[in-house]
Amino acid sequence: MSDPFVIVGGDAAGLSAASKHRRENPDREVIVFEKGRWVSYAQCGMPYYVKGEVDSLLDMLSLTPSEARERGIDLRREHEVVGIDTDASTVSVDGPDGQFEQPYGDLLVATGAEAVSAPIDGSHLDGAFTIHSMDSTAAVRAFLTDPAEPEFAEPDVEYVDTALVEEFLAREPPETAAIVGGGYVGVEMAEAFAAHDLDVHLFQRPDQLLEPFGEAVGERAAETLRENGVTLHLGETVDRIESDGNGDVGGVRSTSGSVDADVVVVGIGIRPNSGLVANTSIELGESGAIATDRYGETNVDGVYAAGDCAEMRHAVTGSQDWVPLGLTANRAGRAVGQTVAGKPTSVGDIAGTAVVKAFDMECGRTGLVDHERATAAGFDPVSKTVTAGSRSGYYPGGAETTVTLTADRGSGKLLGGTIAGTDRAAIRIDTVATALENDMTVAELERTDLAYAPPFSPVWDPVLVGAKVLNGALED
Repeated sequence: MSDPFVIVGGDAAGLSAASKHRRENPDREVIVFEKGRWVSYAQCGMPYYVKGEVDSLLDMLSLTPSEARERGIDLRREHEVVGIDTDASTVSVDGPDGQFEQPYGDLLVATGAEAVSAPIDGSHLDGAFTIHSMDSTAAVRAFLTDPAEPEFAEPDVEYVDTALVEEFLAREPPETAAIVGGGYVGVEMAEAFAAHDLDVHLFQRPDQLLEPFGEAVGERAAETLRENGVTLHLGETVDRIESDGNGDVGGVRSTSGSVDADVVVVGIGIRPNSGLVANTSIELGESGAIATDRYGETNVDGVYAAGDCAEMRHAVTGSQDWVPLGLTANRAGRAVGQTVAGKPTSVGDIAGTAVVKAFDMECGRTGLVDHERATAAGFDPVSKTVTAGSRSGYYPGGAETTVTLTADRGSGKLLGGTIAGTDRAAIRIDTVATALENDMTVAELERTDLAYAPPFSPVWDPVLVGAKVLNGALED
């Protein structure tokens, strides 16, 4: 066909778009180019695979290549798109049989994000990993496995880098782990390594963990990690990963000295993988991700972007923002697929709603909670932090839940919130996220009719307690 819908990237946004488009327009050709072997995998599950709670890499596949083909998607793995010609409406593709030009009628760029390891020297050493690909995740799990253990079968998985996995499976398991970065990956990998009885050290340049979640959540997460034997090096900058003299990891040097380590995970962040459009007329936003409109379309007609490589509109500020998260990618890809099929569908707004688990401590955040950022967006932020029970006081199983809510002083508009606790705390952040999506004030949130029964919540849910206290401060 002369006008195929061509998609660059075979993960969340790309295959969501392909699947939705095929359902809506089954007669049109849909081609997906993926430069690697893995497609449609759950990156957020990687630390739990390393921990051992997920048995196999294959359990983290949302859609296998054969299932994609059954849906009528022309999925071409190990095909890297290396250029886009928007004037000719073609993409240049490097495949197993050489380079070729592929025409498109509509194009979706869904190239995701890439892990940041620079400028940390030594990140190339064997035993230093970023938990951002299925192959590196499999290698870490293999490294933690006793070479004599016969049950580890991942080298037999069709898509895995067998040589890499077998190399680390043959090694003696590490005894000490160092983690660089105290964000999502760092906190989750601390739990994973601790489950294997490693001596775990976590280095974080700021003075608190989980910076986007605010001080109250960071403190509770830090307390929990320490209680579980993780040594925290907060306010320390890692200068380099040190070698053992044989090309393998030997330790980590920070501003306070050196710590021996047999395995190192670098989790200092990700950046949008938008280099493919660098030499085209497709515009980037301030974040470096691809700028898009409410339908995911770029400034070039017929060219779309979705997922971790694209910006979207922030629900609170109304401005374009870059918040790379799983639901955001899936939702945007699905919307683009439907739009390209002739049913214009908004990709929706983002609020940065996220949750993370630090052992048994559940942490959540949404919206604007940082006062500097809120002020820059034109608000006069006010925050209040409360601690309330997760269930009625007389009912067993309750736990202290810490809630911080932020609002604009003049309008009372809810701007964001964070939460931490051990009893179903994380899911409560969805109440705050829903309020943000509906532009509610703190007073309106306080009057929300949330469910109550002793096994589930006190009469005043912790979120309502937070709204009540914050609303009182706004009225003073």
